[in-house]
Amino acid sequence: MADVQPQHTSSQSASLGLIIGCIIFGLGSLIVAHVEVGGYAMAFWRLAISGVVFTLLARWKSQPTPASRKAWIYALLSGAFLGFDLALWHESIYAVGPGISTLLNSLQIFFLAAFGYFIFKERQTIFQLISLVIALVGVAFIASPEFANNTHAARGFITGIISGAMLASSMTFIRMTHDAAPTPIFILMQRISIGGSIAMLIPMLLLDQGNILPNTLNELGWILIYGTVMQCLAWGLIAYSIPKLSLALTGLLLLSEPVAALLIDYLWLYKPINSLQWLGAGLTMFAIYLGSLKPKPLLADAKLRRYRFFARFYRRR
Repeated sequence: MADVQPQHTSSQSASLGLIIGCIIFGLGSLIVAHVEVGGYAMAFWRLAISGVVFTLLARWKSQPTPASRKAWIYALLSGAFLGFDLALWHESIYAVGPGISTLLNSLQIFFLAAFGYFIFKERQTIFQLISLVIALVGVAFIASPEFANNTHAARGFITGIISGAMLASSMTFIRMTHDAAPTPIFILMQRISIGGSIAMLIPMLLLDQGNILPNTLNELGWILIYGTVMQCLAWGLIAYSIPKLSLALTGLLLLSEPVAALLIDYLWLYKPINSLQWLGAGLTMFAIYLGSLKPKPLLADAKLRRYRFFARFYRRR
């Protein structure tokens, strides 16, 4: 009986840490919506700043660098896809707001399921097939009023959904990096940041002309916060929390990110969201949760897999 209370307290603190980490991610979309920097430039600065942070952390912890060339290439490719994920998510935020764009990005689990089926020959469960149908209905409910009232809706939905595919691709290459050679977390994130920064250079220069640099010291400060707090601190909280929680509870709590983004969009940015869209958001989040429940999750929820992968290395520090 003496061990029950500490274990219960640990689970509570882990749940709180996971929720706080997800809310911090949701607040990141608020920064994107207010800073007048292009979507590709914002992705470049986020990855470049986090790359500096992870390089310093890797040196501080003296983490060894794997010699595998494949691991290097896969990590750089993971970063390139992550860069496009962030850039397209930013563009979606500009078009339809943080709430809907974050919800669309969370559809990544269905792209991961598809990659698992075609690349890794993983069998799909009935829960995943049902969740896909529910998600399609939910997105349709969200999209119908948005297309009627927002001239940028098509761009927002397309970029939001494609950003989910890019994130799923990034997670797939993280798995391939680990298969090629186990890579310490800070070294891995350094390489991902390098790959993403390089991939963003040309699109940023071509598509974000005039919106590459922050215009004020205030915007510079927000970009620094975006690259450090959202990319590093929130990830650390989630990596710490996930190993202490069950799979079902983790999948449920991870939904606090799109929930937080929707509430921020509605309460803070005053975006009109009608009852049909709230119903669609609820259905979509339920579908995402249902799709994350797999008996043997190899490529389940993208965020869950990513954070579990990172957590193993945090525990080895």
